[in-house]
Amino acid sequence: MVVLPYGSAPYPLALAGREATIIEPATLPAPAPLDFLIEDALARPIGRPVLETLVGSRGRVTVIISDSTRNEPRAAFLAAIRRRLPDAYLTIAIATGTHGPADLHSLGLPDELLAGVELVNHDGHRDDGLVDLGVTARGTPIRLHRCVVDTDLVIATGCIRPHYFAGFGAGVKAVFPGLGAATAIRRNHALKTAPRARAGITDGNPCREDLEEAVRAIATPMFLVNGVCGPDGLVHAVVAGDLVRAFRDGAARARRWFSARAPRAPIVVGSDALPVTASLYQAAKIAAACAPLVEEDGALVVVAECPDGIGPLDVVNEKIFRIGVLPRLPRGASIHLVSGLSSELVAGTLVRYAASVAEVLSQRAGRVVVVPNASQLILEPTS
Repeated sequence: MVVLPYGSAPYPLALAGREATIIEPATLPAPAPLDFLIEDALARPIGRPVLETLVGSRGRVTVIISDSTRNEPRAAFLAAIRRRLPDAYLTIAIATGTHGPADLHSLGLPDELLAGVELVNHDGHRDDGLVDLGVTARGTPIRLHRCVVDTDLVIATGCIRPHYFAGFGAGVKAVFPGLGAATAIRRNHALKTAPRARAGITDGNPCREDLEEAVRAIATPMFLVNGVCGPDGLVHAVVAGDLVRAFRDGAARARRWFSARAPRAPIVVGSDALPVTASLYQAAKIAAACAPLVEEDGALVVVAECPDGIGPLDVVNEKIFRIGVLPRLPRGASIHLVSGLSSELVAGTLVRYAASVAEVLSQRAGRVVVVPNASQLILEPTS
């Protein structure tokens, strides 16, 4: 019996004697306390002076944090920044990208950290509050919230973990697409069709390079504070300093921790924990991660409860699966969704409804590869 992360409860998977390979992430030593890791990184920034020298004691500082689609220690980041800049005028901007305004209660921020700050709950679907800073060489409009322009310093927080087409999350992604206009973000995301727009790739990744070019157009000084997660979801390191140099250092560490290799198989079962399994929109990351391991005419089974539903149907179908996931599959392969969604709802998507993993297994022969934490891994085939 294999117990898969799924949603509100685990999903038990019985393989019934089938030949199977279970891909488990690397086991890392227990990390040092998070507050120590953050303070150590702030004391030794990469490519930038220490934070306190970058802004006057009464300067304006915009701190960007993630929304609840990312599991991150927002409160710890903010507390460390406030200790370093106790007299700064803080604006906290929530990087929601195309997701729409965040539920503030889901962010885990105590009232004392929000006292006296201005809060920007970004909505990339609205025009008010946005500024235009030109267009990138690849045609992406640099259109984002003015809170990164009308300030003396921008501090981008987040956690570095694999991202299926930007290489890794975090880095400049907090600024753009985090605070970008939805239409501009979609233009950048169209670059996911490029062969090097893949998990674990930063240099030569057109999506990542386009984002970094967009952020370079912002004249405001910037500073990075990023956790480096391990496959266990814990922060095992923290990097601080220059938005690109410090991020690259953290990404190099993460790449070693998240990489895994396995043979291709006719059936691949991938799952993950919340918030990745909250909707089909997010669970696409599981499918994209597992796609390299599927054989021709094979089946990829995504196990995700999806309590929040599918997401915007046209976006999920056309902008995510059509251009970002299906092209990664070999010829004849199909995606099957095991979830809490009805067959009628799933019928409107580009994936197939499955009542259970057992149902798919009963219809197909051959070896099975199971990836319990798929979106947390950089998967490469051994054959």
